[in-house]
Amino acid sequence: MPPTRPGHGYPQQAPGQPGPYNQPPGPYGQQPGPYSGYSTQPQYAGGPTPPGGGSGFFKGRPGVIIGAAVAGLLVLGGGTWFALSGDGKDDKAGVSESSEHPKPSGSASVDQGTSDGTPGGQDPNARRRPGEAKVLFISKNDVDVPGNGAEIFGPWVEGDTLVKAMYREVAGYSVTDGKKKWSLKLGTPVCLAAPQASADGKIVIGVKSGTTEKSDCSDLQMIDTKTGKAGWKKPIPKPKQLIGFSDFVLAVSGNTLTMAGLDNSYGFSLSDGKQLFGKPSSRCLPYGFAGGIRLIAAASCPTSDAENFKGEIQEVDPATGKPKWTYALPANWQVDKVYSVSPVVVSIKLDADGSDETTKRRVIALTDSGRLRSQLQVDKDKFQPRCSSSAVIAFRGDIQGWCTGVAADASTLYLATEPTGTNEVVAFSLDTGKPKWRSTAGLDRTMMPVTVENGSVVVYIAPTFSLGGAIATVAPAGGAPKAVLKHPLSTAEIEAGFLEPRTVYAGGRFFLTATSVNGLDDAKERETTTLMAFGK
Repeated sequence: MPPTRPGHGYPQQAPGQPGPYNQPPGPYGQQPGPYSGYSTQPQYAGGPTPPGGGSGFFKGRPGVIIGAAVAGLLVLGGGTWFALSGDGKDDKAGVSESSEHPKPSGSASVDQGTSDGTPGGQDPNARRRPGEAKVLFISKNDVDVPGNGAEIFGPWVEGDTLVKAMYREVAGYSVTDGKKKWSLKLGTPVCLAAPQASADGKIVIGVKSGTTEKSDCSDLQMIDTKTGKAGWKKPIPKPKQLIGFSDFVLAVSGNTLTMAGLDNSYGFSLSDGKQLFGKPSSRCLPYGFAGGIRLIAAASCPTSDAENFKGEIQEVDPATGKPKWTYALPANWQVDKVYSVSPVVVSIKLDADGSDETTKRRVIALTDSGRLRSQLQVDKDKFQPRCSSSAVIAFRGDIQGWCTGVAADASTLYLATEPTGTNEVVAFSLDTGKPKWRSTAGLDRTMMPVTVENGSVVVYIAPTFSLGGAIATVAPAGGAPKAVLKHPLSTAEIEAGFLEPRTVYAGGRFFLTATSVNGLDDAKERETTTLMAFGK
């Protein structure tokens, strides 16, 4: 990796941040509805309103500047970061300023919330019409966050439990009614998380060394989502370079937790936290991992010319860290995002000076043995799925994270086009790279792929003024989307208030999760809706 180019640790806009899932300005947030007590993610004080009323799948919804306000950071030209002073709320009761390492504590049997999962006794299904899906629960924030807000990590849906982490708590909620099943209190704030859970339901988060602004991301903490109990905890290895752990991202594959950033990479056993491997001895060094069924690495290889480098895609053995195969990229091309690890589908980009919007990109599919399968013909439309481990900032090594707006199966990649009043989901053949079909949700409706089930792509259709959102499927041969869950119109205002949320469809249920909570106002932060679920 050439030292003269902005690399890992240099603030970069992730593809799709803002994303393509734009929609014409809507009425949400302008007039109080029947559930006006549910506050949506507010715009941070002093933050500019994005041109056009916002961006992303919910363009036109109440604006939010997630970035620096959440993390207490302000990005300036040249990649310099400065801590914001906040509003003095960091001194409020319940927020410790200790820089020690308190041990996590929690209960595996916390039962909170009403039967419908909504505070205040409001029944979100009272005005549900025939044929509409049931609102399983709507959850407000119950965590007191500091003045500069807090990022939400997750969700992880493991069996009958949905898990999210925010500030100094990791909590598990029933997927059927939203009741809190367990709560693990942390001594210090969460700062990173691996987006995957292991096969037996273990997740790993990064936690800070203290609660002050100067605290860094210093420790790894394993948590068993089945019990809500904290497992092993260990310090982050300190690299020789003058970089902090925030320059790393986490991923899980098999029984291995990986960390990567700049020219440092590690693998740890999920069972006991023991280090399995470290920085490889080869000249090509991983700077990012994508986890799941396979472990895919993005690596950078130096050349004789300091201004140029060679990029590689690798499949790595999770137990040893050694490559199973490598795929060489053209000079100065690097991995941008990994859309799928099985099959392997990767977005690559030319590492050149210039804005993110003008950067040259390609999407390639590889075979199971690491050979080129196809280059997708994506240049005729605008596609920008949102894939990131953090709602705050994406580093160069953040090549996967939680993805919205993209899905894949063995033969097809599904992407959503940038809306112009409406949009399309396009299916691409991974064998030929050519579009197979296009599907639209209809006039003035936008949709994005969520996952693939039984050969059909599952899409989320955004709500409008006159219609609630919906979960639908598009058949393998294409055609119009067929509704599976029609979300109630009566709660469309709440649903639309989630600004570029993370989405999960599992077990016939659809979950929306917020990515941050604004801490500038105690009353409003407690009214912020962080979770919403639909089902039959």
